[in-house]
Amino acid sequence: MKGLIIINGYGITEGTSHQVKRLSEEFSKRNIDIDVKRNNELLAFIHNDVIINLPKYDFVIYLDKDKYVARMLKKAGYRLFNQIEAIELCDDKMLTHIALANNHIKMPKTISSTLCYHDDGNRDLLKYVSNELSFPMIVKEVYGSLGKQVYLVSNQKELLDIENKLIHVPHLYQEFIKSSVGKDYRIIVIGHKVVAYMKRENKHSYLSNLASGGTSSIVNLPKAYLDMAIKASEVLGLDYCGVDILEGENKEPILSEVNSNAFFEGIENTTGVNVAGAYVNYVINQIEDK
Repeated sequence: MKGLIIINGYGITEGTSHQVKRLSEEFSKRNIDIDVKRNNELLAFIHNDVIINLPKYDFVIYLDKDKYVARMLKKAGYRLFNQIEAIELCDDKMLTHIALANNHIKMPKTISSTLCYHDDGNRDLLKYVSNELSFPMIVKEVYGSLGKQVYLVSNQKELLDIENKLIHVPHLYQEFIKSSVGKDYRIIVIGHKVVAYMKRENKHSYLSNLASGGTSSIVNLPKAYLDMAIKASEVLGLDYCGVDILEGENKEPILSEVNSNAFFEGIENTTGVNVAGAYVNYVINQIEDK
């Protein structure tokens, strides 16, 4: 058996480098050869109506969000972990919420920005947004990670300022969950089973992400939180994911985001669980069953 890990070729983060290292270590323990390639290598292209692709691999661990390369590889017959359809839903935060809606998964009230081709000065949508959400509220660019591209807006002027900044950038407006300020729970789900989870907290920011200065700790979570994470992974069709859940006023779970390429380092160090090993075992089992 031989596998391929694909990463982005521009500005590789420490988290991605660690993912590659840990996955390679775990595959090596099982005597499985792994190649690592970047998306800006010529991985696939179309020639005379045929997709020309890489040498044969039994599976591809896709640690990137390049949908075109992923779709060509899938059409060429490769089994991707995660599948590109699931990656696309998680990459766009608004699509994530739309996909999870009507599935009995509680989420913050969320309003999508509208598509703007030309900036004509019309900001009527903001009237509806402020009436529905009140202040403070969260504004998020739909493409972003590590707590970046997230803004806390406290008044109408700040809302207008951020709208002017993002007018041509897809974004969303979201209810601010005051009961979970600077705190959430990261749950790792593999094959629709919970593998590990931790509490993330930042006493100096509304953002809990470890990359934003948050800390992590072991926690016991009610079954409702774990069930929500599993259901989200099922609805989105994910092999592997990190589900971020907020705590409501009555301690109920409120889903915040789903990350299709959640990093290993923080949760492995916090919990002692071999997340990379669990992911590798899942991939092997899926390929062998096929």
